[in-house]
Amino acid sequence: MTNIPFRFDQVGSLLRPERLKKAREEFKQGVITREALTKIEDEEIVKVIQKQKEVGLQAVTDGEFRRRWWHLDFIAGLKGITVFDFETTAFGITTEAQGTFVSGPLSFDPTHPFLDHFKFTKEQAGETIAKQTIPGPNMIYLDSFILSKQYHENPVYADKKEFIQDLITTYQAAIQAFYDAGCRYLQLDDTSWGGLFDDRFRGMIASNGYDPDELIQEFGDITEAVLSKKPADLAVTFHFCKGNFQSHWLYNGSYDKIAERLLAITQFNGFFLEFDDERSGSFEPLKNIQDQRIVLGLVTTKTPELEDKETLKARIKEATQFVPLEQHCLSPQCGFSSTHEGNKVTEEDQWAKLKLVVETAKEVWKD
Repeated sequence: MTNIPFRFDQVGSLLRPERLKKAREEFKQGVITREALTKIEDEEIVKVIQKQKEVGLQAVTDGEFRRRWWHLDFIAGLKGITVFDFETTAFGITTEAQGTFVSGPLSFDPTHPFLDHFKFTKEQAGETIAKQTIPGPNMIYLDSFILSKQYHENPVYADKKEFIQDLITTYQAAIQAFYDAGCRYLQLDDTSWGGLFDDRFRGMIASNGYDPDELIQEFGDITEAVLSKKPADLAVTFHFCKGNFQSHWLYNGSYDKIAERLLAITQFNGFFLEFDDERSGSFEPLKNIQDQRIVLGLVTTKTPELEDKETLKARIKEATQFVPLEQHCLSPQCGFSSTHEGNKVTEEDQWAKLKLVVETAKEVWKD
């Protein structure tokens, strides 16, 4: 587990094959049964796991092929959560979306479908490590509690402390459940931290009665409490990007405001951080890292152009001004399909970029 995250790694989501998209739409329209959809999901997951192995990845995922959203499918499976439909322009385009709010006491459901999903992935992975991705706890705190109009209209908790304790307990139970299912590589995807440095979201947070600067400490405290009971031989990583929806992003700003608190969370084995364009800012905030690994997200999943290998090497060298080379790894900056629609790249682009990550890392690191 000390080698996790790996020198060449991936965030998790992969482009949904057309066959899977078609089946999902047919299920939505009532043309095929849930069982028929699951059979197609199983078959496509088997194929995509094999493809990841062929590229050379040391940890494989199910591509998040059973999910509509990278985060909501997991959150919707918790007790005390309600999902609703709405239309959004948050990513610069008008599109259908879903949101969640806390509608009852929060707790983990031991029959959560993701547990069986993981068991299938692990079985198909064989000797290769199966990686499980879930949204981090602060996704619920920010979106389903702090910024939720529905929650504030019908509050469930007498005070915030009660909710936070239930949130921590829920995630502790989730982590243990995945461990018991055989998971040894778990990733918490938590883009909510971006709301703490993006000016627009900081304004929204303040208008709901919260101080975004105080939340930086609180987000860190919650995360540390969630990880305080994790099994010693479970590797847990953190992934952050500034939003990834059909090649559009959500947050703007640099890591400067959050880096000191976030990178101090030593229970994480490593941090997957976005550095694929000028919006990411410099590598200087990385100086706050302890002895964890930093996975440099230098290869973009938002556009099809293949990065230049020598440019990637130069960027890695630049990052070593702040963190030694032995603590660095390489990956795409995010998944290729955070939602079922996918980014504006082809499967050929996707596999070429993952292959580039593997090849570049092997030339930079000897382990």
